[in-house]
Amino acid sequence: MNTLLWIAQCLLAAVFMYSGIMKSSQKREKLVEVGQTGVANLSYPMIRFIGMIEILGAVGMIAPWATGILPWLTPFAALGFAVIMMMAAPIHYKRGEYVAVAFNIFLLLTALAVMVLRYT
Repeated sequence: MNTLLWIAQCLLAAVFMYSGIMKSSQKREKLVEVGQTGVANLSYPMIRFIGMIEILGAVGMIAPWATGILPWLTPFAALGFAVIMMMAAPIHYKRGEYVAVAFNIFLLLTALAVMVLRYT
């Protein structure tokens, strides 16, 4: 079970690190072009804020549990990712992007699994 949780944590960290770096460094048009269409109607400060939160969450997904320093942060990072996905899915649904919604739900369920199983 521990190995599966590490795989899930690494997957979440990789996805959100990539997304966070993109949102922290790219223009809105580039983000939409590469498939991050949910940012189309957001302000640049909000896009940058979300990007930084995603980067911090990616670090929090791996570092605390790996080092044993404040390991309770890992389930909270997973909770943060779950909240982000709960906000992202309706945006993609309204845009008719059902594949993105399915990916949001997958990430949501993965984050919830990590949160619950690492918390207990």
